[in-house]
Amino acid sequence: MIEYNPFHRATVRNPFPVYKRLRDEAPVYHNEELGFWALTRYEDVVAAHLDVEHFSSAHGVTIEGVDQGAPFLIVKDPPEHTMHRKIVARLFTPRRIAALEPFIRRTAADLLDKLDGLSEFELVENFSFRLPLDVISELIGIPAESREKIHHLSDRVAVRTEDNKTPEDAFVASAELLGLLADLVKERRAHPGDDVITLLMNTPVEEEDGSTRSLGNGELASRFLELAFAGHETVAKLIPNGVIALSRFPEARRAIVADPSLLGNAVEEMLRWDPPSHYQGRWTTQDVELHGTVIPADQRVILVTGSAIRDERKYADPDVFDISRDIDRHVSFGFGRHLCLGASLARLETRVAFEELLKRFPDFDYDESGMEWAYSSNVRGLAKLPVRVLS
Repeated sequence: MIEYNPFHRATVRNPFPVYKRLRDEAPVYHNEELGFWALTRYEDVVAAHLDVEHFSSAHGVTIEGVDQGAPFLIVKDPPEHTMHRKIVARLFTPRRIAALEPFIRRTAADLLDKLDGLSEFELVENFSFRLPLDVISELIGIPAESREKIHHLSDRVAVRTEDNKTPEDAFVASAELLGLLADLVKERRAHPGDDVITLLMNTPVEEEDGSTRSLGNGELASRFLELAFAGHETVAKLIPNGVIALSRFPEARRAIVADPSLLGNAVEEMLRWDPPSHYQGRWTTQDVELHGTVIPADQRVILVTGSAIRDERKYADPDVFDISRDIDRHVSFGFGRHLCLGASLARLETRVAFEELLKRFPDFDYDESGMEWAYSSNVRGLAKLPVRVLS
């Protein structure tokens, strides 16, 4: 009998053998102890993302449901989700994202130049978390002196124990983080700037009855938190995953060094091969029958995108990192209504990060004995990754 517990440390470190067994033996899996169902095949995950009638986000997107009722877009259903997404979407226009590229490149270059001449360096602390944190902070207007504190508080908020408990420290960090962001909102009220939070302050919200209002301080602080957390956690985890991929498949790294134009599709393959977010939670609004199994109404269902992207029914040789692979429908940023608003920014950051990294360090591997995992709810990634420079 197969067991799937996404909080088990061994599963976090390498979930892919478990995912394969789930796809083959239990595509509609039920964990009675933790109280969730899991869909792991690509077509089932895509279909559930699109089926908002049967699969609701309003009960939270984590297994434990601690985010239920939170004022975040990711846990809202239409029409409230539609209304607020329209507002936030204005922050991620192609023009605004493209305008950030020079800043992203300067930031990446400055961080990597500090590592010049080293034979080994720790990637996460020195590069992969700092780059996206500075970028999203620049976009939404978080002052430099607050950025690192916000990152470490976000990490503490996301921690879960192996038995799926939320440590007391996570609640303490959450309160401190919201307080810090609320103070930033108040400061911006008093001193408006040319940044995203000021833009949100001045953008009217249209209610269902057609009336309009402004976002309150609490709503703005929540937008701050949502954008700050999602805006740096994804890339902070994706860059180390990409370094591991290019170390395990050095022919791909050599090809990119010879032709950097390959990096666009290589980033897509990094997202497929090992994405930062491995599942998104949903809640059944009515009975759902799939593969001869009925998932009752009012049940937690997790859409395991980390398994879907390794499904042999969709991708040939899915465990191979292939930068020439054609990826037509990506689920690594979610899908449908809850497709990540910052997906284009994350792609741009990752591409620029590897352009600058490979320019300086074309040949590298990593020290597996020095790797440390970050154990959180539905974000999988490394807290430390020592990189060895080979040439």
